[in-house]
Amino acid sequence: MTTEASKLTLFNSLTRAAEPFEPIHPGEARVYTCGPTVYNYPHIGNMRAYVFADVLGRVLSFKGYTLTHVINITDVGHLTDDADAGEDKMEKMAAEKAQSIWDIARHYTEAYWADIAALNIRQPAKWSIATDYVPQMIAFAEKIAPAHCYELESGLYFDVASVADYGRLARAVTEEGEGRIEAVEGKRNAADFAIWRKTPPGEKRQMEWDSPWGRGAPGWHLECSVMSGDLLGFPFDIHTGGIDHREIHHPNEIAQNQAFCCTNGLDQPANSGARVWMHNNFLVLRPKAGENAKMSKSSGEFLRVQLLIDKGYHPLAYRLMCLQAHYRSELEFSWEGLGAALTRLKRMLMAAERLADVKADLAADLAAHPKLGPLLAKFDAAVCDDLNTPVALTALEEALAVKKVDQGAKRALVAAMDAVLGLDLLEKRRPDLRLRPKSASISESEIEEALERRRQARAAKDFAASDALRDELVARGVEVMDGDPLGWEWKPGE
Repeated sequence: MTTEASKLTLFNSLTRAAEPFEPIHPGEARVYTCGPTVYNYPHIGNMRAYVFADVLGRVLSFKGYTLTHVINITDVGHLTDDADAGEDKMEKMAAEKAQSIWDIARHYTEAYWADIAALNIRQPAKWSIATDYVPQMIAFAEKIAPAHCYELESGLYFDVASVADYGRLARAVTEEGEGRIEAVEGKRNAADFAIWRKTPPGEKRQMEWDSPWGRGAPGWHLECSVMSGDLLGFPFDIHTGGIDHREIHHPNEIAQNQAFCCTNGLDQPANSGARVWMHNNFLVLRPKAGENAKMSKSSGEFLRVQLLIDKGYHPLAYRLMCLQAHYRSELEFSWEGLGAALTRLKRMLMAAERLADVKADLAADLAAHPKLGPLLAKFDAAVCDDLNTPVALTALEEALAVKKVDQGAKRALVAAMDAVLGLDLLEKRRPDLRLRPKSASISESEIEEALERRRQARAAKDFAASDALRDELVARGVEVMDGDPLGWEWKPGE
C-alpha cells in the first residue's frame, strides 16, 4: 500500500536537521547499515540498531520506494578499540576459544541471523561479508593512497588533513575531540587511522593477505566504504548505524569516501558518500551505583535475545519495546518494562484475532473512508515524521479497536500498519507468546492436570482448595486466567 498524504522526513546526523527524503534515483531507496563484528553474541542493545534499520526499510517500502538494503558482516579488521588500537577482535576471540577464526565467524554470524529472525527483521537485499571484498579493499586503498595516505612500519594510514571538513559528523574536529585514540608513533595527526594494518614481524594472523604495503589485513573503516560503494554506488541514499559509530567509524568512512570520489567539503551531504546519515541511540540499563548504564559486551555481562526467550519473554515483546521509544531517544531496559510490552502485545493480538477469518479488502479506498481514513492519515504522518513509532503504535491500536466498519477494509488497514511495525499481528496468536521459561519446574501436562483439579474444586464450592491450587501454580510461574479461553500463561520472571 502506498500513500502520498505525508512527505517522509528523516533526521540527518550530518546536517543535524530533519530533511525531506529525496531519493538519488527516482523511485528507489538505497540503504546501507553497519552490521555486527561476529566475534561474540550480539546483545539486545546491538539489536536495537537493526530493529531501527528494519523499520526504516519498511517505511520506505510503505511509501512506495523500491528498497535495496545492504547489511555487512565484519569478520576481520575490527580492533578492540574502535579507534584502531588493541587487538583484532576476531583474532582475540579465536585465540581465547582455541578455534579457527573462520569457525568463530560462522558461529556468531548464525547466532546473529537467528536473532534477526526472532525479532521479525526483514532480510536485506544483500549480506556483505567483509572477507569476500578484500581484493576490492586493496584496489580502493591503491586509488586513494597517493593523495591521502602515508606508510608507517605498522601499516598504511589515512591523513585526515587531506580532506575537507573531517569530523563534521561527530563535531570532533580537534585533537581533544579525538582524545581516546591511542597514539601511534609517526602519525601526522592524532585522528589519522589505519587503512591497512601490517602483520608485525614474527607474527602470523589467521586472516592476512598480501598487499602493496606488506602482508596484513584491512582496517575496519575501509571495509564499509568499499562494500557500500560497490553494492549501492556513490552516492547512495541513507547510511545507518548506532550512535557510537557517529564519533569515529562513520567520520572515517566519510573521509575515505571523499578521497575515493574526489569530492569536496561536506556542505553538500552527498559528498560524504551517502546523502543522509541516521543513528539510533543507546539502550541503557538502570545502573547500580558506580556502574555505566550503557549496554556493552566489554564487561562480559550482557543481555541476549536468547536470554529473554529463556526467561519466557517472546522476542516480539522486545521489538515492541523498541518501537515504544523514538529511535533517537535513549531506551531504558528493565524487566518490568519488557513485561509491560509483552502485556501490550498480548492485548493487540487479542484484538487482531477478531480479524483472523476476515479477507482483507485490498480494493478499499482507505484514505477516503470516514473512520479508517483519519487513522491511516495519523499513522502515515507519524512514520513520515522521522519514524515516530510511538505515535504510529497508538494509531494501530485505534485501528484495532474501531467498531462498526467493514471488516475487510479494517483488516487491510491493520495489515498495512503492521507491515511497517513488524509485529506479525495477523499471523501470530496469543498462545504463540506463551514461552516456557527455561527455569520452569512444571510441565504443561502438570498445569492442565492442576487446572482440572481446580475446576472440580470450584464446582464443589471448595474455594480454599481452588485458591491453594491457583497459588501453587502462580508460585511455579503460571498465571491462571479465570474466564479467559486461553486459560493460563507462563508468568515471566527476572
